[in-house]
Amino acid sequence: MLRFPLSLCLLSIGLTAAEPSKIPPVKFTETLLDNGLRVIIAEDHYAPIFGIAVSYAVGSKDERAGRTGFAHLFEHMMFKGSENVGAGEHFYLIYNNGGGMNGTTNTDRTLYFEVLPKNQIDLALFLEADRMRSLDITKENLDNQRQAVKEERRLRLDNQPYGQTNERITELAYENFAYKHSVIGSMADLDAASVEDVSRFFKTYYAPNNAVLALVGDLNTKETLEKVKKNFGGIPKQEAPKPVDLSEKPQTAERRERIEDRLARLARVDVAYKIPPASSKDVASLQVMSSILGQGESSRLYQKLVKEKEVAVQMGAFVNDRMGPGVYRIVAIVRPGKSPEEVESLISEEIAKLHGEPVTEKELRRARSSIRRGAVGSRQSALGRAIRLADDAVLFNDPGRINTEAEQLMQVSAAEIQAAVRSHLNAANRTVIVTVPAAKPAAAR
Repeated sequence: MLRFPLSLCLLSIGLTAAEPSKIPPVKFTETLLDNGLRVIIAEDHYAPIFGIAVSYAVGSKDERAGRTGFAHLFEHMMFKGSENVGAGEHFYLIYNNGGGMNGTTNTDRTLYFEVLPKNQIDLALFLEADRMRSLDITKENLDNQRQAVKEERRLRLDNQPYGQTNERITELAYENFAYKHSVIGSMADLDAASVEDVSRFFKTYYAPNNAVLALVGDLNTKETLEKVKKNFGGIPKQEAPKPVDLSEKPQTAERRERIEDRLARLARVDVAYKIPPASSKDVASLQVMSSILGQGESSRLYQKLVKEKEVAVQMGAFVNDRMGPGVYRIVAIVRPGKSPEEVESLISEEIAKLHGEPVTEKELRRARSSIRRGAVGSRQSALGRAIRLADDAVLFNDPGRINTEAEQLMQVSAAEIQAAVRSHLNAANRTVIVTVPAAKPAAAR
C-alpha cells in the first residue's frame, strides 16, 4: 500500500535533494538446483497474483551464418506443444485461468513469462517445465512456425517504412557476425532450417543449466521451491554452450549509406555510435547522458530539432546495450521541406557541445529524477520484477542488480558523462544512414 505515495515522495525528493534517495530493495532468495537451474523467488503479498519468468541464455548472437533466426524461431516453437501439452494449449490454459503470457527474443537472451492468480502456481510450473523437458519438435510444427516467423518479418521489416534501415544500421555498424545479423533472421536461413538443426539448437540452449526461473508474488518461498524441484528437478542438464566471441575491432572511419525507401513518406537520419558492453561504467554514463540529450521534450535534441529549428517532426536517442559492444542510437524524422543534411549537422553540433563542456547540474537533477521514476515504475508489477530478476541473472550473473543499478546511475557525474562522450561519440566511430522516400515511378502514357 506504500508504493504509490512512496513513488510520489521519491519523485519530489529527486527534484530538490542534492543526493539521490534510496529505493527500498527487492528481497529475494536464490537456489541452484542439481541440474543447474537457478531459481529466484521473491514474496510479495500485495495482491493474490504471481509473475513467472524463464530467461534462457540464448539470443541471436548464438546463431551461425546460414542458420540465423533460430532463437526467435524458438520464441514461437515453444508454444507449439510438448509431451503433455497440445499445440497452442499453453495459450488456452493461461488465458482460461485468468492469466496473461508472452515471449520475447533479443541478441543475448530469450524470455518467456506469465502472470496468473496465486492458485495457479502448479499450472505455470508444469507448463514451463514440460516444454523445457520435452518440446514437440516435428516437421509439421517447424513448417508452421517457420511461416509464422516469415510473415512476422514481412510485417515488421520488409513491409514497414524504415524497416530496411532498422536492419541495415546494425549490419553496417558491426563487423562481428554475432551482432551483425538481425534477430528475426533471413528468409533463406528460415527456409534452410531442418528438424535436425532445430533439435540440436534446442538441446544445446534450452536446458536447465542455461536458464533462470524467477517467481514473484503472493507465494510461500519454501512451498514454491519444493514445487519447482518437483517439476524441474528431473530435467537433465546438458553440456554448457561454447562462449561466443563478441569482440569488435575498433572502428577507425565513419560508415555511411543512403537508402531509398518506397514505403517512407519522410526522410530519416539514423546515427549509431559503437559503445562498450553493458557492464562498462561508460555505458552507465551514456545512459544518463541519453536522458539529457535525446529523451523527452525537455531534451537538448528535441528542443533544438523539433521546437527551435523545426527541422524534425520526431526524434529519439537511446542506448542499445548488449553483453558485447552495443550502440548509441539517434533517430530523427525530417520535417517536410527540410533537408537530412541540416538535421544531421544540428545533431553533430549538439554532440560537439557535450564534448566541449559538461552537462549542467540542473540537467543532471532532471535525469536522476527520470531514472528514479523509471526504477520505481519498473517494480510496480510482480511480473516486471520477475522478468528483471531473471534477465539480470542470465545476462549479468547478478539478480541483485535490480537493487543497485538505479543508485549507480544516479551517482554518475558530469565529468564522467563528458569523458564517456569524448571516448565514444566521435566521427570516426559513427555509422550514418540517411533514408529518403523513393521516387515514384513515372506514370505510363
